Amino acid sequence: MSTWHDYLKEEGHVPDWPYPIRFDHEQEIDTDVLVIGGGIAGCWAAISAVRQGLSVALVEKGDTIRSGAGGPGCDHWCNAPANPLSNVDPDEWAQHMADRPYCNGTGIQIQCREDWDTLLEMEQMGGKIRDTDDEYVGAKGRDDKTKLMISPRYTRIHSYLPDADTGKAPDPDEKLNNVVIRVWGTTFKPALKKECKRLGVKIFDRVMVTSLLTETGVQGARIIGATGLNNRTGEFMIFKSKSAVLATAGAGSIWMISTELGGYSNMMSRTITGDGTVMAWNAGAELTKMESTGVLRIATGYKHKWYSGAGDASYENVPIVDANGKVLPYPIQGWVDAGAMVPSPEVEEAIRKGILSGEYALPFYGDFPAMPEVERNATWKLMLGEESTTKIIMDTFNAAGYDQSRDLLQSYKFIEGNSLSQWREAGYGGGLLVDWNLKTSLDGLYAAGTQMFSPEDHSYAAATGRYAGRKAAAYAREIGEPKISREQVEREKARVYAPVKRSSGLEWKELHAGIARVMQYYVSEFKTESLLNMGLNALRKIEEESVPLLFALDPHKLMRSLEDVSLLTYAQIIIHASLARKASSVPLNFQRIDYPTLDPPEWRKFLTIKLENGKVKTGELPPTFWGNMKNQYEAHNKDYTGVYREK
Repeated sequence: MSTWHDYLKEEGHVPDWPYPIRFDHEQEIDTDVLVIGGGIAGCWAAISAVRQGLSVALVEKGDTIRSGAGGPGCDHWCNAPANPLSNVDPDEWAQHMADRPYCNGTGIQIQCREDWDTLLEMEQMGGKIRDTDDEYVGAKGRDDKTKLMISPRYTRIHSYLPDADTGKAPDPDEKLNNVVIRVWGTTFKPALKKECKRLGVKIFDRVMVTSLLTETGVQGARIIGATGLNNRTGEFMIFKSKSAVLATAGAGSIWMISTELGGYSNMMSRTITGDGTVMAWNAGAELTKMESTGVLRIATGYKHKWYSGAGDASYENVPIVDANGKVLPYPIQGWVDAGAMVPSPEVEEAIRKGILSGEYALPFYGDFPAMPEVERNATWKLMLGEESTTKIIMDTFNAAGYDQSRDLLQSYKFIEGNSLSQWREAGYGGGLLVDWNLKTSLDGLYAAGTQMFSPEDHSYAAATGRYAGRKAAAYAREIGEPKISREQVEREKARVYAPVKRSSGLEWKELHAGIARVMQYYVSEFKTESLLNMGLNALRKIEEESVPLLFALDPHKLMRSLEDVSLLTYAQIIIHASLARKASSVPLNFQRIDYPTLDPPEWRKFLTIKLENGKVKTGELPPTFWGNMKNQYEAHNKDYTGVYREK
C-alpha cells in the first residue's frame, strides 16, 4: 500500500482538489421529513418515515453505507425481551433497566418493546441475525430451533425480578433471562442503505448539516429545515421540511486530539463532533445531563483498556492468565454490575495486591487456546469480527498470522496505568430532552439514538430511530408548509464560509488542540466553581480571538473547522451544566471539590439547560419524570402493530 509520502515522492507535488469547488453555490431540497445523520438511528428513522408514504431526505456527513459509531458492525443486540427465547416480560425488564439513576426511561421502554420487531425487520432487509450456516452448533446460548445465539455474557436473571406470587427472588443460576442476542452486525449498515434507496429515501452523503432553520428565523420556534455544506464541493445546501429527526450522536474528543496516534482519539466515529447537539442548542432546544462525563476509555492511541486481549465487552468466555499461565479470578460469563465482564472492585483490588506481592506476573493474556473450539470461534469471529471497534483489530491480527487456537492475546489491563484521568470524554449521557413521541422541546424536531440524553447501545439507536421516524412522519402529515427566513439562511451562509475567505491564520487542528487543553486544565477530574469559570472564560477567549482567524483551503478542511466550532460550543455547554450542579454524584461520574457530598437527596434530579435570547437558562426535572413507562408507551402507540410478545 502506498503512503502519502510515497505519493509526494513519486508525483513531486500536492494533488489538486479532486472535486469541483462550488463555494457559495446553493442547492435547495424540499421534503416532508428531514433526517439529519445517517448512522444506525438515522437510517432507521428514514426507513420508518418513508414507509408512512411521505418524502424523506437523509443527510449524512460521511457515506451512509458504513457511517456512524455502529456503521462497521455490532456483535450484541441488547435488551430484546420480546424475542421467543426470552424468559422475562418486556415491560418488567424495561422497568428494571430504568431503575438505574439518570437513565432515559422513555427510550428504554421503546427499546424493550420494539427492538425485537426492529431486529426481525433487519432480517427481512438482508441483515444476518441467526446461525443459518450452522457454524456455531454446540456453542453456549445457541438455540437449535430458531438458530438464534443468545449471549452467554448477559444471561442471568437477578433479584430485581421477584416471583409474582411469592415475591421471592429467583436463584440467578436457575433461570436465564435471554435478552441479549449475538448478531452479525457487519451486515446491517449496507442493508439499511440499500433499503433506504429501495424505498426512495433521498440520500445526501458527504454533507455536513450546519444549522437548524426555525420558523421566521426565531430561536425557540418550530423547526422547518436545516442548512448544510457539501464537504467535497463546498456547495451550500438548504433543506426545507415539515419535521426533522436529529440523529448525529453526541460529541467526541473534546479533551484531546491525537490524529497521529489514534486517528482521532476516541472510540466513536470520526464524524461525531457535537454538531447535532450544538445546532439544537442554538435553535433553543432543551438539553439535560450535560454535566456527566467520564474518564478516557478506549481506542485512543493512548489507552486500550477493554479491547485489549480479554476481560470485557466482546471477549466472551475468554479466560485471563498471567505471564506464567496462572488463571486470574476474572468472571467468565454472566452479569457483573451492569453486565460488563470485568472484575468486581473487590476482585480487582485483590489482583492489584497480587501483582504487588508477586502472586501474579504481568502482563496478562487472553487464553484463547484454553477455550473449546466452538466457543473460541464464536468469540473471535462472531463477537470480535462483527463489532465495529474490534473488527479492524481482528483483521490486522489475522493478516499478521495470529492463530487463536495456539496464540495468547496480550491484555494491557494493569500495565497502561491510570495517569490519563484528566483526559475525559463527553459521551456519557448528555443530550436532547425528549417526550414520549421522542419530540424535543422544539416543535417539529425529534431525536433518536445517542442524540438523546442517557442513550444505550446499537439496538437502542435502531429501535428509537425507527420510532422517531414514524412520529416525525405523523407530525409532518398534519402540519402546514414551512416558510424559510432568507435572513437566517444568509447569516448561516456567512458563518459557514468565513474560513474560506481567508488564506492564512489558524488551522482546525490548532483550534481543536486549544479547546482540548482548556478542558484538560479546568474541566477534568477536579472541579470547582473557580476552575470551571476559568475554563469558561478561556473558551470565550478562544471564541472571540481564535475562531475569527480560522482558515480553510478546501471543503474538507472547512468541514473540520466547522466541527471545531461545534466542539467549542459543546465544551461551553458542559461547563454551564457543571456550574449548575452544586453537588457531587457517583452515577453522573461528577465530582465537585467545593461540593463534596455525594448524591444528596435534594440533588437527585435532572438538570436541564437551554439557550434563550443569548442567555443560558437552567431548570430541573424529577428522577423519573417520564411517568409510568408501560402506560405512557401504550397511550402514545395505540396503533402500533408489531410482533410484541405478550407474557
